[in-house]
Amino acid sequence: MSLLFVLIPESRRVIAPAFLNITIVIHSEDTVTNVMAVFDDIQQYDEEIACTSMDEAYLMHVQDPILIRGIGNLTVFGLSSRFQSEFPSALVSRVAPEEFEETMARINSVLKKSLPMNAKWLFCGCMCCCCTLGCSLWPVICLSKRTQHSLNKLLDWENNHLYNKIGLHWRLNKQRVDNSSITEYVLLVEFIPKIPIYKPD
Repeated sequence: MSLLFVLIPESRRVIAPAFLNITIVIHSEDTVTNVMAVFDDIQQYDEEIACTSMDEAYLMHVQDPILIRGIGNLTVFGLSSRFQSEFPSALVSRVAPEEFEETMARINSVLKKSLPMNAKWLFCGCMCCCCTLGCSLWPVICLSKRTQHSLNKLLDWENNHLYNKIGLHWRLNKQRVDNSSITEYVLLVEFIPKIPIYKPD
């Protein structure tokens, strides 16, 4: 940025950005203070704009999360008995297909052990719902929450063991099915944003 030097009486000098195209006449010390405060505000505003532009450019490079849906033939409270284990193309060069398949095998193993029992309790609870005023559904609700807790615990272990180290994060997410009020549980593989080391403090 080019600067304009304005000479004034009593050997005072004020530095103004040349692009402002202004002439400053100073009559007192208060005027000098006010002018310098204006220049400080302009400089701070330029720095904020630069930082905002860097943040926007940085956030544009974060990829959308990978969605893994359930494909099992049994679903209890939105949780399917099996998730699709096909290797997503977005993970090429990020993680080995063998590691991904092992993770999906462990997830589906937890579901295979838990979901059939949950379905049996759901059937019994529905049969006795009228006699128990809905209390017979409490066991299956507790079992479903325990299954979700087991999955979240497994995903935390997977993240700490491998995926967080390579910039990925797995989590179980509840969302609506397209254009309906039905909800389902899906797996999200999120890309962890890299720390911008070039960004000033």
